[in-house]
Amino acid sequence: MIWKGFCSFIVLILATRGEGQLVENFHSSTCPNVEAIVRQAVATKLSQTFVTVPATLRLFFHDCFVEGCDASVLIASPNNDAEKDAPDNLSLAGDGFDTVIKAKQAVEEQCPGVVSCADILTIAARDVVVLAGGFPFAVELGRRDGLVSQASQVAGNLPEPNFDLNSLNAMFAKHNLSQLDMIALSGAHTIGFSHCNRFANRIYSFSSSSPVDPTLDSNYAQQLLLSCPQNVDPSIAINMDPVTPQTFDNTYFQNLVRGKGLFTSDQVLFTDPDSQPTVNDFARNPSVFNGAFVTAMRKLGRVDVKTGNQGEIRLDCTRFNS
Repeated sequence: MIWKGFCSFIVLILATRGEGQLVENFHSSTCPNVEAIVRQAVATKLSQTFVTVPATLRLFFHDCFVEGCDASVLIASPNNDAEKDAPDNLSLAGDGFDTVIKAKQAVEEQCPGVVSCADILTIAARDVVVLAGGFPFAVELGRRDGLVSQASQVAGNLPEPNFDLNSLNAMFAKHNLSQLDMIALSGAHTIGFSHCNRFANRIYSFSSSSPVDPTLDSNYAQQLLLSCPQNVDPSIAINMDPVTPQTFDNTYFQNLVRGKGLFTSDQVLFTDPDSQPTVNDFARNPSVFNGAFVTAMRKLGRVDVKTGNQGEIRLDCTRFNS
């Protein structure tokens, strides 16, 4: 467990947590070019590897769902007991961390000690969506960086690939996110990837009567079996959208309609009658999906933010200020 001192811990416990005072132009007088600076850093990183896109977006989600959107997932612990060291976070790609660290360095050169790592992660998450073809949107800023990062706080706070609709809704509702928000945010899987062990049960051991999940399209199931043979190298990763894996679009939902959702928690959005109408709507209307995604991302960015004396402006995103 990593604490920035006992006093900081007391401040965190006593502080009121919630949406805080976030505004779109928060840095207009102290660092007016922050969004342009971050955008350039993100674009440079993206030119080196497309993994920048899914890695940064997933990093934002994992940060916000554990202790709120406070960049606590970025803390590096010498004892390997910070958030990023939890089993559920070990698969977070290093390119996401590198994107935020490089953007923070660029911001510090022009606006030292002003913009939090949490705000930079929020901007970067928006930017990777836009650079991959998603709809542009404004982000609210004014977060401070968290003072606590504990691996023990991660388990049970992130959705699992075998979740059903009720489990998904219950977890998202804890963060004031509706079923519509949850389905829209799931659309981020259009540019995601996964290691084979996260869905192997769907193609090898689904049930005693059918080793392959019958909700999977048969051709898609065969593709997965070829891509993920038993005892496959654990580093092998599969695109979650087999059609347009490097474009942020609504193809993910069209795939669900065709039985090509990679996780159980993906495909259930179509097989469950309560969520199927939304999936159909998003699959038919990209503008409807884009609008819902923007709304959900802005709501996600408000989850348990720290403002005022609830946090700090880290000089190095990987370490608490001394």
